[in-house]
Amino acid sequence: MLIAFDSTQQALRAEMLLEYADIDIDICPTPKEITAGCALSIEFPDDGLETVKSVIVSEKVEIRGIFTRREEGYQEVPFNI
Repeated sequence: MLIAFDSTQQALRAEMLLEYADIDIDICPTPKEITAGCALSIEFPDDGLETVKSVIVSEKVEIRGIFTRREEGYQEVPFNI
């Protein structure tokens, strides 16, 4: 799965918070199919979704969206903050 951001500051903040929460993450370039204001995204395993959502909400991290990769491209995961 992948989190896209509107700012680099929020991406770096999320990286720190998710590492602290022991989520296995990777920083990667934002795929061109996803329109976002930041060139950095964070990839994480599917089984970390609930923890990731919890961190985003509790720490008020501003994100563009959470996406999953499908054969036809990236699909946004419904997520109400």
